[in-house]
Amino acid sequence: MSSRDVVLARVRRALTDVPRGERPDEVSVARDYRRVHGARTTEQTVELLAENLADYRALVHRCTAGALPELIGRLLAERGARTVLVPPDLDASWVAGSGITRVEDRASATPRELDAVDSVLTGCAVAIAETGTLVLDGGPDQGRRRITLVPDHHLCVVRVPEQVVGSVPQALPRLAPDRPLTWISGPSATSDIELDRVEGVHGPRTLEVILLAGS
Repeated sequence: MSSRDVVLARVRRALTDVPRGERPDEVSVARDYRRVHGARTTEQTVELLAENLADYRALVHRCTAGALPELIGRLLAERGARTVLVPPDLDASWVAGSGITRVEDRASATPRELDAVDSVLTGCAVAIAETGTLVLDGGPDQGRRRITLVPDHHLCVVRVPEQVVGSVPQALPRLAPDRPLTWISGPSATSDIELDRVEGVHGPRTLEVILLAGS
């Protein structure tokens, strides 16, 4: 038997007790698993997010809505960024007065053009504290997936506490499965069999996260 035959045989054996004609969407699935580990206050959940983001080598900053444009301008300037790519519907005040050239996302932009951009600035859909994960779903302040996968520096704004959840099961109901979801846990990184870590192979080498309070 081929490997394919072995796998298919195991699938058939696993389905022997399923009535013929039954469809997956007709069967209710018990979801009685634990949705969050431990009891935390809202403040503790945000602190856990910050801790795990930093553990994944993201650079974490905090500010209020009034101080956001100044902070974004300073962070871009510290990197020496001359251009910043922004989604079409990002709040224009976030980069107002920064003096950095704002690059609009265009459907016709090539990977080479995106790679030439110094930084990309987005919001997010939800942030998961237990895993230190940011989830983007292509919303108005996030743009298409590719703009956060090509430029070398990603600056992401998370509204706290409203966009922060404790666990993956708490995040899933907030996300539509037909949206282009991007799950980000720290800067792009991979390692070979020798466990040599290399950053920036398939995404930004630098991830900076701004936890925005009072937005």
